[in-house]
Amino acid sequence: MEMIYLQPANVSKPAGDYSQGVKVKGGTLVVLSGQVAWDAQGNLVGKGDIRAQARQVFENLRNMLASSGASFKDVVKLGVFLKNLEDFPAFREVRAQYLTPPFPPTTLLVVKSLARKEWLLEVEAIAVVD
Repeated sequence: MEMIYLQPANVSKPAGDYSQGVKVKGGTLVVLSGQVAWDAQGNLVGKGDIRAQARQVFENLRNMLASSGASFKDVVKLGVFLKNLEDFPAFREVRAQYLTPPFPPTTLLVVKSLARKEWLLEVEAIAVVD
């Protein structure tokens, strides 16, 4: 599998923690639904704590990726939904523990609410594995 990160000269360059695009040659597509801060038993982890919730979300993503033979290095797209813009720096700190450059293309939305009141974020991913 080959991943070619896209950064044409006529599109502004991102600040550094995401890519504008990626072209993938070969591999199998893995699409993950949005993950939230529930543990394996369905219990909320980190009520009111964005760092704890983000860690659980990324652990859930790691486990979902592993179940398909993938890892974070295979992620080609992230979708991030935050309830509070003020939580973005803490989210970035936690994300940096799981993702390394080159970062996948990412869309971040700050939303009024998520499906459950206690959720502070939800993250979905698309990966491609050999």
